[in-house]
Amino acid sequence: MTGKMKLTVELAGVPMEVTCRHEENAAFLAAYRTDRAPAFSVEPGEEDLIRAREALKRQKEKEGIPGARFADRFVENNALHALICEKLAAEFGTLLFHGSALCADGEAILFTAPSGTGKSTQARLWREALGDRVWMINDDKPLLRRTEGRVRAFGTPWDGKHHLSRNASAPLRAILEVRRSRANRIERISPAEAFVVCARQGFLSERPETRARVFAAEKELCREIPFYRLWCNMDPEAVRVAWEGVTGTKLLPGSHPRKDAPEDQEISRTGQEEA
Repeated sequence: MTGKMKLTVELAGVPMEVTCRHEENAAFLAAYRTDRAPAFSVEPGEEDLIRAREALKRQKEKEGIPGARFADRFVENNALHALICEKLAAEFGTLLFHGSALCADGEAILFTAPSGTGKSTQARLWREALGDRVWMINDDKPLLRRTEGRVRAFGTPWDGKHHLSRNASAPLRAILEVRRSRANRIERISPAEAFVVCARQGFLSERPETRARVFAAEKELCREIPFYRLWCNMDPEAVRVAWEGVTGTKLLPGSHPRKDAPEDQEISRTGQEEA
């Protein structure tokens, strides 16, 4: 750890000044640096770090790992994320969504589900089936924000254990709630059902005024963006079922099918490691 480091980054199209104490977190954010004037600033204070550490402990206890310990840089990383999401939600109506977002033929598809259900697996199957027609936006915590008349899915450096992300965005076409099943099928769900998905998978602020702004943005999202429930297994057929259910067209393979997307894994993510 060194002294304080300040850098200006842009997330979801919003420039912000971030102050951190750990070099790993400055490196973690480096791919999102910008020369634009910041709209706000964030710097974790002692209370923010305590709150982040306690939240991490509670999460590990839910996973059956009591007494977990966390590196200071990891705690700061989580505190920064919480502060940034709070500001973006309160001031810009930006939504954090727990999910795996990819861009297919120029539009974003977001898979969402509780951890371990298979959203990243579905994203991988799409990459394998569609090849260079698909690129990853973010594999864990994309941001959603209305800009230029459409809701867009934005990449962030908080991109999950596979570290798949890109500093880029795409207009959001659909959100698919993933559920495991032996057979593959898809159905569109109502805005009311979609709102339940948002409430479960989105950012929940402790501040009532921010929470109200988030709920309003989520209701608008549910009215505008189609939500689907995808029952699926891990077979390539799941891609066909999802694609045809969302687009209404037959699935055509990518011109260069591939097993991975190395260009989506270029950025080091040391700040996200727990130890």
